[in-house]
Amino acid sequence: MKRFLNKVVVITGAAQGIGKCIAQEFKKEGASVCIIDIQDNDYYVGDISKKEILEDFAQKVLSDYGYVDILINNAAPLSKGITDCSYEEFCYALNTGVTAAFYLSKLFMNHFREGASIINISSSRDRMSQRETESYTAAKGGIHALTHALAVSLSHRVRVNSISPGWIDTQGFEWTGADAFQHPSGRVGNPLDIANMVLFLCSDQTSFINGENICIDGGMTKQMIYHNDEGWMYQTK
Repeated sequence: MKRFLNKVVVITGAAQGIGKCIAQEFKKEGASVCIIDIQDNDYYVGDISKKEILEDFAQKVLSDYGYVDILINNAAPLSKGITDCSYEEFCYALNTGVTAAFYLSKLFMNHFREGASIINISSSRDRMSQRETESYTAAKGGIHALTHALAVSLSHRVRVNSISPGWIDTQGFEWTGADAFQHPSGRVGNPLDIANMVLFLCSDQTSFINGENICIDGGMTKQMIYHNDEGWMYQTK
């Protein structure tokens, strides 16, 4: 029995990487999948940082199907740091990474069917950072917070949860050595690690999970690191 037969799933940024894997897994389970991406795809090509594009895309989905069961806000924002990121680029990152998720939720708000779910794809960078990642980190922190706000506002109608991936390799490379072993799970993640959780959170098995964030990073954010501990050495500039 296909778990998502006759369900309509909307996914942003699904022409490649994690989003593409999520779309493929939903299709295997019988869902009709509507994707929007700035890259070429078989449903809708468009820039989700633009209000008119979001409105036209939502109208197409509703014209084609009349309702939505699942919304996956997955599109990745621009990643630039405080040294080189312009005002316009920072705003673009927030528009892509946060505003689009908010506005699509609003556009579909009255068209979600019973048992609907929204899943926002955040990042482990919503709680930790490397240098020069301000635009990406701010957008991922924003969508993390947007999750629990939407869960409360849409209570009794739509469940809203988020996932924070860590290092996910989307190119099929086999990571070995320190890159893999630094993870408590012993490996770098892959898109299916995220897609499996997305489908689980959208299923009837998780009807009491709402407003939550689940970090899928092989345990990296739970690993306390100090200079000269377990071979970790801090190098000053």
